[in-house]
Amino acid sequence: MADDDAVRTPGGPPALVLLLQEFTLEANRYVDTAGGRNDMHRTDLNALAVIMRHAAKGTVVTPGVLRKELHLSSPATTALIDRLDQSGHVVRERLGSDRRQVQLRMTPKAYRDGGAMFLPLARHMGAAMAEFTPAELEVAARFMESMTQATIRAAQEAAGQGEGMGG
Repeated sequence: MADDDAVRTPGGPPALVLLLQEFTLEANRYVDTAGGRNDMHRTDLNALAVIMRHAAKGTVVTPGVLRKELHLSSPATTALIDRLDQSGHVVRERLGSDRRQVQLRMTPKAYRDGGAMFLPLARHMGAAMAEFTPAELEVAARFMESMTQATIRAAQEAAGQGEGMGG
């Protein structure tokens, strides 16, 4: 039962859940601190992460995609894009056959600023990961992917979109 004690706190959630909560809190604190030092809101950084993820996959980001992924209203999305445009982190482009559709693209400045903001985190995480074997990191990666998917499903359920919500 000693292994079970390491996994579950007495009368509470599993220790791994508590560690995930603590990691999330500390990651959020880092984002707030790094963003605040650069006059950027958390939502600004989240928007850049969405745009970067889509760019890596070769998919287009429109204001509608950003609104949906960040769960923002249309006016809030416009204000967000205006901030990112004015700070030089995003440009609006009208490409392709439908010139009415606005596409968002990160600028080189956004990549430079983001790299500088997250360099300390990357350095410390890299040092921490160096303490583990590739096999251990593979298990950790599978675990984190599973926890991410579980969180997505829970968010959908909480929004009334997933299983367990009666429809």
